[in-house]
Amino acid sequence: MRSDNVTKGMQQAPHRSLFNALGYTKEELNKPLIGIVSSHNEIVPGHMNLDKIVEAVKMGVAMAGGTPIVFPAIAVCDGIAMGHTGMKYSLVTRDLICDSTECMALAHQFDALVMVPNCDKNVPGLLMAAARLNIPTIFVSGGPMLAGHVKGQKRSLSSMFEAVGSYAAGTMSAEDVEEFENKVCPTCGSCSGMYTANSMNCLTEAIGMGLPGNGTIPAVYSERIKLAKHAGMKIMELLERDIKPRDIMNEKAFLNALAVDMALGCSTNSMLHLPAIAHEAGVDLNLDIANEISAKTPNLCHLAPAGPTYMEDLNEAGGVYAVMNELDKKGLLCTDLITATGKTVKENIGGCINRNPEVIRPVEHPYSETGGIAVLKGNLAPDSGVVKRSAVAPEMLVHEGPARVFDCEEDAIEAIKAGKIVAGDVVVIRYEGPKGGPGMREMLNPTSAIAGMGLGASVALITDGRFSGASRGASIGHVSPEAAVGGPIALVEEGDIIAINIPENTLNMKVSQEELEARRAKWQPREPKITSGYLARYANLVTSGNTGAILKNRLD
Repeated sequence: MRSDNVTKGMQQAPHRSLFNALGYTKEELNKPLIGIVSSHNEIVPGHMNLDKIVEAVKMGVAMAGGTPIVFPAIAVCDGIAMGHTGMKYSLVTRDLICDSTECMALAHQFDALVMVPNCDKNVPGLLMAAARLNIPTIFVSGGPMLAGHVKGQKRSLSSMFEAVGSYAAGTMSAEDVEEFENKVCPTCGSCSGMYTANSMNCLTEAIGMGLPGNGTIPAVYSERIKLAKHAGMKIMELLERDIKPRDIMNEKAFLNALAVDMALGCSTNSMLHLPAIAHEAGVDLNLDIANEISAKTPNLCHLAPAGPTYMEDLNEAGGVYAVMNELDKKGLLCTDLITATGKTVKENIGGCINRNPEVIRPVEHPYSETGGIAVLKGNLAPDSGVVKRSAVAPEMLVHEGPARVFDCEEDAIEAIKAGKIVAGDVVVIRYEGPKGGPGMREMLNPTSAIAGMGLGASVALITDGRFSGASRGASIGHVSPEAAVGGPIALVEEGDIIAINIPENTLNMKVSQEELEARRAKWQPREPKITSGYLARYANLVTSGNTGAILKNRLD
């Protein structure tokens, strides 16, 4: 056992004395040491219940013969961080979470790990750590929030942000906004739509690192406590069988995750996180493969913000495994892969029926024959841009309009709320990429303002930043190369005609090559917005959005 390095032999007597100081007994030190990575805190709604999940995991580990030991991981609430400097600190925590977990796991020589995450960067950060460490690991999330109810309709956080836009447009009263404020987030848990947190928790199941229900059992259900106990017990089996993350997270598993991503209509942030996780697992996940998978993978779900159904509905309909079973009918998954259940994908999904064809469309009757996410390329995005196709109004799948150019999110929001953006416009927000932001802020405020003002089916938004999973509409993010490194998005001028063709996966500006070259000759890099602290170091090391915004290992 790895933990023998700190618990066995005369040379380890000093180590044992420190375990004595912690109150551990000889009996406990003779068992495998299982690290439980707790993301509990009192600022993220999706994490406020994780203390209960962790206690259940500890019980499961102890019942199965291990010694559970808890240590923490940080997490940012993207909703609270939205629309101000705080959003610069969201994506960047993914690497802090990964690095700090590596430090804790190796410094204390844990034999295995149970990861207890829930929200946006917390889940991929811990998946990255699991792949990097490659010791037996299993995930159990805190679960999704129940949907709110406002005026007889189910609602979620995206409705709240759009309500603010509606108020700015004069179509909603302050009293109505307050009602939304008090009702859209009624319980603990990750926000109730197919936003980034729930996307990544569902993809944790799809990739094989969590037990069934990990992504969909609501946070407030007692079934979630049972799931946590089972995860604690299951890690002891994975340790005994020496099933490690890289045995599970291989290239075929990532392709399975992409297929499920397309079927569910996940957040575009998955196109940042899956390549970053794959990188840690030693797998090169080129985003070019995403369109190949999308071309043959039907979109089966329209969860909020793409449609009127929520995570609780997906859970009742059969969850992620029911979606996977539908995909398997067309042979779209590799099913002989081992997973954290100790069984293969085929064994996991067999018999998982679709209980509600209105929530999970049968594979023979999908929302669309192609997947929920598209990767676009063209002279505006030579490397890539990403859009949640399933959340785009049909009339905006192909669109041309004049560019309205803004060099930061705040300026764009001011123009939108002042009524300066009109139907047909293409809002371009740049210098918000991984380096330029720095930190690649989410643009939920401007997309919600556009939707709330009734422009969601007539205005597009393009950025080298990214979008919350709560964003909907023709919202194209991750444009690479980003403006800060001289990508073509830096050369767009007010009034340039932008041509978007999502079915053909293209994103272009109707400007001649000669004119672009002339503009490039005049372009000058901008001074960094932040020159000290963690964000400055991050900006020096981070790569482009199309590579998953991973960090370089060197400063060259």
